[in-house]
Amino acid sequence: MWPHNYTPLSGSLAYSALVAAIPIFTLVVLLGILRKPAWIAALCGLGAGILMSMGLYGMPASIVFGAVTYGAAQGLFPIGWVVFTAVLLYRITQETGKFEIIKDSIGSLSSDPRLQALLIAFAFGAFIEGASGFGTPIAVAAAMLTGLGFSPFYAAAICLLANTCPVAFGSIGIPITTLAQVTGLPEMRLSAGVGRICAPLSLFVPSYLIAVMGGMKALKGVLLAVVVCGISFAGVQFVISNYVGVQLTDILASLTAMACLALLFKVWKPKDRFAMAEGKSLAEQVAPPSHPAGEVLMAWMPYILLVIIVLVWGYNQTFLRGVSKVFAWPGLHNLVQIVPPVAAKPGPYAAMYRFDWLSASGTACLIVSIISAFLLGMSPGKLVSVFIRTARQLALAELTIASVMGLAYLMNYSGATGTLGLGFAATGVLFPFFSAWLGWLGVFLTGSDTSANALFGNLQVVTANQLQMNSVLMASSNSAGGVMGKMISLTSVAVASAATGMSRADEGRLFRFTIRHSVTLATVIGLIVVFYAYIAPNLAP
Repeated sequence: MWPHNYTPLSGSLAYSALVAAIPIFTLVVLLGILRKPAWIAALCGLGAGILMSMGLYGMPASIVFGAVTYGAAQGLFPIGWVVFTAVLLYRITQETGKFEIIKDSIGSLSSDPRLQALLIAFAFGAFIEGASGFGTPIAVAAAMLTGLGFSPFYAAAICLLANTCPVAFGSIGIPITTLAQVTGLPEMRLSAGVGRICAPLSLFVPSYLIAVMGGMKALKGVLLAVVVCGISFAGVQFVISNYVGVQLTDILASLTAMACLALLFKVWKPKDRFAMAEGKSLAEQVAPPSHPAGEVLMAWMPYILLVIIVLVWGYNQTFLRGVSKVFAWPGLHNLVQIVPPVAAKPGPYAAMYRFDWLSASGTACLIVSIISAFLLGMSPGKLVSVFIRTARQLALAELTIASVMGLAYLMNYSGATGTLGLGFAATGVLFPFFSAWLGWLGVFLTGSDTSANALFGNLQVVTANQLQMNSVLMASSNSAGGVMGKMISLTSVAVASAATGMSRADEGRLFRFTIRHSVTLATVIGLIVVFYAYIAPNLAP
């Protein structure tokens, strides 16, 4: 059994931590400075991790291979599986023309740009985040706002700001599912932890969004709508994340917020008129066409089915997991010894892989996709064509996920995560605040809360254990803090730019616009975590 050594470089924790961080530095340089594509950065980061594991820690090549393939397998299934099927469902609604009806049904509810931002950028964007994630909500919502008269820059900036609080529960909850897999902590406790951190901010983000659009005067004119949006979304987000599960948190919270706003708009309209800083004036905005109620219902049917089937899947996990395949990962299971101070006592590091082919959320989403294709009149041949095109579209994305997960598991099994965790423990009482910033850094680098949880989730637990803090709270902080890094990730900026047809010259301007808001909101997350850690620990998960 190969044992961990957390200070392999001259017995120095500081020097060992610097070298252990080389794969992370590689990602920073390639993504943040050289601006290489995410898949190239991920592969190079993995390559650096392999060299670091073998060169610094002396990890046997066979165990390195086992750790990388184990992580990659976890990345492809269930994570990559749910991403693929969620995007497939979106593409089916798009190819059948039903998504245009969904878009029109939302855009026709109000002509006020502030209310459209609440409906589309915040509430509907959260719905798409929960259903598919992976940059889709930014692309879809920004394109919709552009179609309603917002300038490309303005539409992109608003959608990046709005796509924050829902991110931790995106893609049917896959970031938290990944966090549970990486850390070994109960998924429901992590769901509750992230919900308790994000829900207070969800109350605040709608008002923050409108204030950024037009200042306090603009906010005052739609204060009632902002309050309704914030309370309805945050309330359901808190309840579902704490008492139901991760899969439907975003979907039900966003549907509730959209329903509450739609009902409000039937009986209330703002008294003032708001002209956007950029884009068309209020009078020039294009009014979307109306559609019969039956057409609107049919257009929404795939997502209605998704809610129903995911709920059924969630409440029948014991039965569905009865056909799962569970086996020890070859070349890795119990071949690594985890030792103090990371573990209480020396022991084998298990590596059991669960192939939950039927109980996985991605399988539920695939079933919904097939049923929806049939209901919407898509031929089998067309469905196969969309399936193949979606696979091609996501090929590099799936490679990125597999590479990042391979790196994350390699760092865990080599002991590098333990080294970094011991280094972070040196921050002592300040760690709850910096815990959120670690998640922020992870999402900024990778563009994905899922990837950030894979990279740093176990590091948070190791550090928390060293400092005798609440490990669930610190792991939850990683995911919650990470959502504020989404708006400045190069991936998100690129998606927003492409979806709106923004000029390349505006991409740098967009990054500069969002970074100050990202830093502000990440600071708020850090303070919320500090509150749970020191002021009200009885309220923490």
